[in-house]
Amino acid sequence: MDDKMRIKIEKDGPYLVCGGVPLEEMIIVPEGHCVKYERGRTFPQKQQYALCRCGKSSTMPFCDGSHSHGFNGTETATRRPFFDRARTLKGPGVVLADAMELCAFARFCHGEHGDAWTLTTLSDDPALCEEAIKTMSECPAGRLVALDIETGEPIEPALEPGIVILQDPSRRCSGPLWVKGGIPIESFDGFVWEVRNRVTLCRCGASENKPFCDAMHVTIGFKD
Repeated sequence: MDDKMRIKIEKDGPYLVCGGVPLEEMIIVPEGHCVKYERGRTFPQKQQYALCRCGKSSTMPFCDGSHSHGFNGTETATRRPFFDRARTLKGPGVVLADAMELCAFARFCHGEHGDAWTLTTLSDDPALCEEAIKTMSECPAGRLVALDIETGEPIEPALEPGIVILQDPSRRCSGPLWVKGGIPIESFDGFVWEVRNRVTLCRCGASENKPFCDAMHVTIGFKD
């Protein structure tokens, strides 16, 4: 049995997870002007498992074969690397890189003193610079990445490999799969998506940027 952590996307089917990837649930809850995580369900450690991608399973978050009833899981996202398509905003203390099509509407980009874009422009203040980096680094989708103003190198949090099922009760919906810690994700045709520290994968079945989340779970009111 392959003990290397990876996610394989089945054609019009589920995410096949191998290598004993930890699985847990986090709940997004408001906290002042921001949001934070609270722990949800925990799941037994398994070497392999299949996670629903169509949004119709009766055994969420796991696949029950419902995708076989006409689910179109065509992967439509660009295969260009993040920094080839991200726009940048240079502040006095930090640079913000933004690939807006990856937004999962998790709202961690909002800090106590403004959003990530506003804070970037105010980053000559050390405290606001630190807050700007925090708002970018906590984006689970990896839409936003902070870059060192001197070197241009990404400033990334240290994340242990794992998959987190996101729930968003304040928006009356269930969120995507947060894949963290650089777990490779392989398309059904063998293409390996750019390995990143933070991405969110669609599990409502409605994203127009598959396999990645584009916040359609909020629009359709997806609940697992």
